[in-house]
Amino acid sequence: MGVGDVSKRILLGRKLRSSQLGETLLKKRVALPVFASDALSSVAYAPDEIFIMLSLAGASAYTMSWQVGVVVAIVMTAVIASYRQTVHAYPSGGGDYEVAKVNLGRTAGVTVASALLVDYVLTVAVSISAGAHYVSAAVPFLSGHEVVFASATIAFLAALNLRGVRESGMYFAVPTYVFMLSILGMCGYGLLRLYRGTLPEVESAGLRIQEAPGYEGELTTIALLLLLARAFSSGCAALTGVEAISNGVPAFRKPKSQNAATTLALLGLIAITMMMSVIVLAKQMDIRLVDPYELDRLVGPDGSPVTGYDQHPLVAQIARGVFNDFSPGFYLVVMITGVVLVLAANTAFNGFPVLGSILAEDGFLPKALGSRGDRLAYSNGIVFLGAMSIVLVVAFDAEVTRLIQLYIVGVFTSFTLSQLGMVKHWTRHLRTERDPAARGRMQRSRVINAVGLSFTSVVLVVVLVTKFTHGAWITVLVMGTFFLLMRAVHKHYAQVALELAVDEQDKALPTRVHAIVLVSQLHKPTLRALAFAKATRPNVLEAVYVDTDRTATAKLMHDWEERDLGIPLKILHSPYREVARPIVEYAQAIRQATPRGVVAVYIPEYVVGRWWEQLLHNQSALRLKGRLLFAPGVMVTSVPYQLESSQVARERAARDQKRVKAGDLRRGRVVDDDDFRQGRR
Repeated sequence: MGVGDVSKRILLGRKLRSSQLGETLLKKRVALPVFASDALSSVAYAPDEIFIMLSLAGASAYTMSWQVGVVVAIVMTAVIASYRQTVHAYPSGGGDYEVAKVNLGRTAGVTVASALLVDYVLTVAVSISAGAHYVSAAVPFLSGHEVVFASATIAFLAALNLRGVRESGMYFAVPTYVFMLSILGMCGYGLLRLYRGTLPEVESAGLRIQEAPGYEGELTTIALLLLLARAFSSGCAALTGVEAISNGVPAFRKPKSQNAATTLALLGLIAITMMMSVIVLAKQMDIRLVDPYELDRLVGPDGSPVTGYDQHPLVAQIARGVFNDFSPGFYLVVMITGVVLVLAANTAFNGFPVLGSILAEDGFLPKALGSRGDRLAYSNGIVFLGAMSIVLVVAFDAEVTRLIQLYIVGVFTSFTLSQLGMVKHWTRHLRTERDPAARGRMQRSRVINAVGLSFTSVVLVVVLVTKFTHGAWITVLVMGTFFLLMRAVHKHYAQVALELAVDEQDKALPTRVHAIVLVSQLHKPTLRALAFAKATRPNVLEAVYVDTDRTATAKLMHDWEERDLGIPLKILHSPYREVARPIVEYAQAIRQATPRGVVAVYIPEYVVGRWWEQLLHNQSALRLKGRLLFAPGVMVTSVPYQLESSQVARERAARDQKRVKAGDLRRGRVVDDDDFRQGRR
């Protein structure tokens, strides 16, 4: 086992056989935190966004916070009900992409795919950046180093997911469940204190909010509607991550569709309960929240400016007030919220690789994204997502305020096209279905998806109108870029498939084979290559040497004649001391002389046992092979010659083969007593 294998074993764990894929599938209790952590963690910022938008008209607009929350909850209910139909109709895990591709065509499918890919990358960047700032507020020495912390955290999450989806789910299950219990416990205790009349105010309750320019005095109907639309579109951040379950159905245990649908229902129930409870408590505790870049709008009770005010997140303020007589409760809520904001990115790490593998299979992304790694996870997709997220974090300096404006557009684009595709799906099946019971189920599902379509399309329009000039245009631009790249990749694969298609001309054999053995000096590797080439019985066989030094050339010619090998030696002159160019030009000249023939080039190569020895040998051969690969009608064959140091590699491989490893007994491998004792030693 080499150094690279040992490192992978330590970081990722032992390799898993393809037959062990079933061991990586998720139970519902593990799938909930794995796929729902993103949507559940939105309670840490979605209510904040509602109150921040409403604060434009002053604290008096907070009276409409619960109505905005109810509308968001209604949209979430409709979307979740719609996706329950999707997981039953399309259990293969394509989710929105497969629905759009099958029912609306390839262009719609690629549009949805580009939206989802962008949304997954943004989910990681936003969640990790939010968590980094949350942690830096509690740990002062991290302040100013959020980009480094966020990048390291993304790399850490990628490493955990490379160990496999089941193991990463175990890591994230406990903190996610603790988060749910802590938020629900805080809200339950707060509502109990509200019922008893002992609920205190939050720390910002004594402040006043000055209206933003354009929102002073009595609002017109249009201004009020625009304000509510902005608050609603910001609050819809609570819906991000809902689609991850429909994309990750293959990761569930059987019955996959039923387990995924149950997990969706649990997600909706818990998320809506937490969000509405937080909004109600925030209003009852007289929260005062404004845009972090507009803190000057907060003034004291007498209208005096507030200086040096540190505005804490909404959940933190509620927790401090609710647990004013029990500080451990406050610290638990604040700490676990910060942790879950980081772990929320795991939803994307589970959804992106699965979607990437499906797109790769369809030829819209590189094939490498569709292969499973040592731990049966889509390793290349995980690494790609991690790298793209780090680039985004570095580019935007881990600023959540700048990143959050890019959010939501992509996910509601996929929501809308997916629901439209589902309506068309049920309509198509109703044309051929004759069973009354089945028709009734289909009609009910179509109504649910139609309601979901109406909601998501309205939200998409609202989001585009209210957020486009605030940064959403960047998301639209990136989605368009992904769309064009995927179409280009698909076109490339289609062109390659066309070129590789077998036709009648491929049955024709070459008219002649002209074999060339490259000679650097007359030694054992050269003689072995000559013997190997001769054994293939080519029509023409010759040795080729490039003259870069007259003295060395004269000596080689003398030795060649003296040994009388029976094979002609061709000397290629190189006035500029190049080696590769004369050989490539000579091979191409032979090919041009006999277009239906084949030029076979044999290159002697040393086989060494230590990595540093590889740097000292075979460099000219590598460069030459790289050049010859682009020459049509030329075949390149490496003829290995094992040096004594290669014995080191063989002995190392033999020791690894004999060593008793974990799992050998379970796999039924039989070893004798001597080998067993040697392995144990």
